[in-house]
Amino acid sequence: MHPYQDATRPVAERVEDLLSRMTLEEKAGQLFHSMLMMNADGTPVTETDGSMLPFTTGELVEGRHLSHFNLLGTYGAREMALWHNAVQEMAANTRLGIPVSLSTDPRHAFTDNVGASFNAGAFSAWPEALGLAAIGDPELVFRFADTVRREYLAVGFRTALHPQIDLATEPRWARQSGTFGSDAELTGELVRAYVLGLQGEELGPDSVAAMVKHFPGGGPQKDGEDPHFAHGKEQIYPGGMREHHLEPFKAAIAAGCSQMMPYYGQPIGTDWEEVGFGFSKGVVTGLLREELGFTGIVCTDWGLLTDSVIFGEPHPARAWGVEHLNVAERAAKSLEAGSDQFGGEQCPEVIVELVGSGRISEARVDESVRRLLREKFVLGLFDERRYVDPDEAAETVGRADFTAAGAAAQRRSLTVLTDGPLPVRGRPRLYVENVDAAVAAAYGEVVTEPAGADLAVLRLRTPYEERPNRFESFFHSGSLAFAEPELTRILALLATVPTVVCVNLERPAVLPEIAEHAAALIADYGASDEALLDVAFGRATPEGRLPFELPRSMAAVAAARPDVPNDTVDPVFPHGHGLSL
Repeated sequence: MHPYQDATRPVAERVEDLLSRMTLEEKAGQLFHSMLMMNADGTPVTETDGSMLPFTTGELVEGRHLSHFNLLGTYGAREMALWHNAVQEMAANTRLGIPVSLSTDPRHAFTDNVGASFNAGAFSAWPEALGLAAIGDPELVFRFADTVRREYLAVGFRTALHPQIDLATEPRWARQSGTFGSDAELTGELVRAYVLGLQGEELGPDSVAAMVKHFPGGGPQKDGEDPHFAHGKEQIYPGGMREHHLEPFKAAIAAGCSQMMPYYGQPIGTDWEEVGFGFSKGVVTGLLREELGFTGIVCTDWGLLTDSVIFGEPHPARAWGVEHLNVAERAAKSLEAGSDQFGGEQCPEVIVELVGSGRISEARVDESVRRLLREKFVLGLFDERRYVDPDEAAETVGRADFTAAGAAAQRRSLTVLTDGPLPVRGRPRLYVENVDAAVAAAYGEVVTEPAGADLAVLRLRTPYEERPNRFESFFHSGSLAFAEPELTRILALLATVPTVVCVNLERPAVLPEIAEHAAALIADYGASDEALLDVAFGRATPEGRLPFELPRSMAAVAAARPDVPNDTVDPVFPHGHGLSL
């Protein structure tokens, strides 16, 4: 037995022993946090058509020495556990047996975006982070994160690629549903609870490491466009509130978050270098590490180095501000900035080339590998936590008490904007749209035409502009206003029958006409039909308060400053609005 394999030795000693035994190629593999998919039966992928992933699992683990992966897709709990164990067994059979660290984007709500979040599937379903912010209860967020921790541990996820603590200050930005809204103070309180729920008082074998994102705050995107895409790369601060966006990150660091992800955004018009944050030494080393005192792992957002093919469509590397550099030069700049790991990349040969040419020293590589290995040891991956129990996974994920807690949080998060006839009494004749008629039948007599109803229940989603690129179509951007002919159709229904309208706010919808004519207006942030109807019929108590304001017009949105919270003129509903029933 080598010293690094001896669980009785101090972690620091084990790290140094293992590091001393690694080839440069094996070290280089640790600097990449790539993606994997699995077969539905729980077996690793042994073939790939290149439409999403360029390499098979074996090629990455055995051939390229990678040991950090995030899992794409939604699967059964037992199958995920079986797959996790198979990948760990593959890693155990490599020369040094370095275990795999498995990560995931959020999996406990309703958003299904392959680039940001997965719907709950087998896991307990809770409101989006915006809904947790609407409730505003740190104790609930702790219980939520603790539930996430337990369900993740059961299937082998050891790093959460969340929480996302950007401030929702640009109403058009696509990523707001994953945030805690526009309030920096509340976001700080909730991220403290979130990190504690995932990691505990300190990182250990029962922890899930929190990768907090997107440093130094990704909310102030020019025109609300998303920097996954070249037309959305610019981040601006016309209101001078750059420091304000740092406040939640200070809270996350104080809570002990183990990892941090810099954003794609390229700051414009500041004293920061005009490059994506993952390439900025002033931001990663100067601000994050030296000024704010962060000592953990810095992992870049996905795809900064190489061009890629997603759903068969080409996408340039998100190397904003350094597009002119080649792949090796980009990698060197990011390492020099202070990054430890490249998200969504799998090109360790580039690191070997950089060291061989003298552009980057092996000591600099060791500095990052040391951090990465230490976390594997602390999480128990070299010891008792390498494998999981598929039977326990099947019993734990989606457990009845977890599911009930998530359902209760959905009800609490619903935000009553206007109450009108609420709560509804008796068993009215109900006309429903975008509501399961079988569910509605438990609350009233469901009819097929609005004219024959006493009450209608209409569920809507925040509008967005269709984008032609398939991957970009998952990121809902552009106008927040209901367009014609849909708006006229909605208003005609509201004129025909008293209607309870529920709008899913993944972004702040512009809905002055609907607010005026709806009998009652409710906002949701991920909630089942049962949750909505329980609130509408007085069987559950809504507690939600708007986590951002709802603008009156798109002109007001365009005139607002993207770095300033709640900056639109004369909003229909202000931040914090919500009625009690």
